[in-house]
Amino acid sequence: MHDTIPLLEISDFPAIRREKIDTLQVNIGYKCNQTCVHCHVNAGPNRTEMMNAENLALIPDVLRVRKISTLDITGGAPEMHEGFRSLVIAARNLGVHVIDRCNLTILFEPGQEELAEFLAGNKVEVVASLPCYSLDNVDSQRGKGVFEKSIAALQKLNALGYGKPDSGLLLNLVYNPQGPVLPPNQQQLEADYKRELFAHFGIVFNNLFALANMPIKRFGSTLISKGRFADYMQLLKDSYSADNLKSVMCRSLVSVDWRGNLYDCDFNQQLELALPGPMHLRDLLERDMRDTPIRVADHCYGCTAGQGSSCGGAL
Repeated sequence: MHDTIPLLEISDFPAIRREKIDTLQVNIGYKCNQTCVHCHVNAGPNRTEMMNAENLALIPDVLRVRKISTLDITGGAPEMHEGFRSLVIAARNLGVHVIDRCNLTILFEPGQEELAEFLAGNKVEVVASLPCYSLDNVDSQRGKGVFEKSIAALQKLNALGYGKPDSGLLLNLVYNPQGPVLPPNQQQLEADYKRELFAHFGIVFNNLFALANMPIKRFGSTLISKGRFADYMQLLKDSYSADNLKSVMCRSLVSVDWRGNLYDCDFNQQLELALPGPMHLRDLLERDMRDTPIRVADHCYGCTAGQGSSCGGAL
C-alpha cells in the first residue's frame, strides 16, 4: 500500500483550536467482516488489532470525568470486539448517548444474531454504511452480496422501530462517492434515498450523511496507483470553504485508537498524527483539552471542501 502522509503533511491548511469535547470517538479494533475500497482504516477480516480490557475500562471513567455526552464507537466492525456490548451498557448507565458505526451485514454474522435487539434495547444510535440505493453500486464498492444483506438488516432494524417517528431509535445512513469526486448535495441525495428505499423495500430512516472520501489509507493508495491523487487533492483545495472551519468535527471531538492513544480525528489516527506527548486516554482523566491546537495537514481539505464533511454528514 502506498503511503500518503508524505504527500499531505506539508500543508497550508489554516490553524484551528479545539473547543469543549462533547464526543469521544473510539476505534476499538480493525477487525471487520468486510473489505471496502473506500475504507480509510484498511479494516478487514485478517486484522488483529483490538483494544485491550484495561483501555476499555478507562472509557466510562473518561466519559464521567470530562462530562462527555456522546460515545461514538467505530472500527473495523466494532461489534466484533468481545467487549463491545459491555462498553455500550457502561456508557448508557452514565446517561451517555451511544453511536454504533455499523456496516449492517454484521447483523448476520455468527454470534451476532441478537445484535439488533441489543442495540434497540439500549437505544443505541445506528449509523450505517450504505453507499448507494442500488445493488450494482453497493456490491462493486463493498463486495458481492453486501447490498442484499444490507437491505435485510435495515428491514430488521425498522421492525424493531429504528428510523420510525417517536421511537427514539435513530437510524442514519452514510454515503461515500465511489471515486475521486465530492458528494452531491446531501439534502437532495437524502430525499432520493428515502424515496427509493421506501418504494422498493419499505425502508425508512432518519438522516443521510454524505461524506467525502479522504485521500488516505486504502482510498489514497488507490488514487496514487491510478495517478489520480494530485487531481483529487486539487479538487478538494479548489472546493475549500472557510465557513466549514466553524463546525469541523475535530473542534468538539477526540479520537481514540485501539491502543488508547489520542488523536484530533479518526483520519489523523489512521495517518498516525498523534497529539503531542503522545497523549493517552488516561491523560483525559486529569487534563481538559479545551483551546488546544489541532494538528492539520492537507487531508483536512476533505472536511472543508464544498458542503463540508464530518462524521455527522455535511457541515
